[in-house]
Amino acid sequence: MAVAEPFTVQLPKLRGRNRPQFEMLRRVGWLDRVALAAFGGVTLIAIFAKAIAPYSPSATPGEPFISPGHGGFYLGTDDVGRDIYSRVLFGIQSTWFSALIVIASGVLIGGLIGLVAGASGGWLDSALMRITDVFLALPGPVLAITIVAALGPSLWHTLIAVMIVWWPLYARIVRGEIRALASRPHMEAARLAGAKRLRLMFRHLMPGAIPSTIVAASLDVSALIITLSSLSFLGLGAPAPAPELGAMSARGINYLIQYSYIPVIPALAVFFVAVVANLAGDGARDLMGDR
Repeated sequence: MAVAEPFTVQLPKLRGRNRPQFEMLRRVGWLDRVALAAFGGVTLIAIFAKAIAPYSPSATPGEPFISPGHGGFYLGTDDVGRDIYSRVLFGIQSTWFSALIVIASGVLIGGLIGLVAGASGGWLDSALMRITDVFLALPGPVLAITIVAALGPSLWHTLIAVMIVWWPLYARIVRGEIRALASRPHMEAARLAGAKRLRLMFRHLMPGAIPSTIVAASLDVSALIITLSSLSFLGLGAPAPAPELGAMSARGINYLIQYSYIPVIPALAVFFVAVVANLAGDGARDLMGDR
């Protein structure tokens, strides 16, 4: 009698292109991929600005008003002979990291308030949300200008002012996600299993709010870059000769007709960085849409 061969199951090999992270990348279009790559490129420029820039942002290596492409200066020199290319690189670094710092603080503060409010419910939820509503009702730019004017022009004072008005949106987003997750079956199962309150909050609720928070934060970067540049343009950022893009445009506005590149190039840098951040935010939304 023939002996039956042992039953075997051929498992398909998990190739790199079938992994979840690669499947997520395949769902987004080429424009989103380019935008996310450009986002990473701007971040690298901000990190290595000191190594890339040929001169210090406050040095005067050339004569004033050298046109772009002449005398070894890619973007020319300003009214005192400073290299505009180097100053723009340092300005991108300052603006980019400032925006990320404000976003991180907003996510941390607003996310924690939203998590506590959504997980607790009752009077604590109502109290925290009413405080959030008060901050949402305040005119953010006007309040930021008032705070900077009271504390004095400084980059850190500007960041503190913007941080104060930037967290309520994240509190609302996280609170809404937490309230939706709290009624799902896995939460009831965790409670029946004897999970403590902190474990319920940080292990079972908070991970569910992360994707929507990341999307909101990525879409906020461009708006924050424009806000910080606008405050800098109004003279509420770091004092001269700090290389801030908004302040560089404001100081060069007197030369708009004869030497238009002095105020226009920093403004174009703000436009470029804001567009990259906005497109990358759309890419992150598409990438995280199914999470």
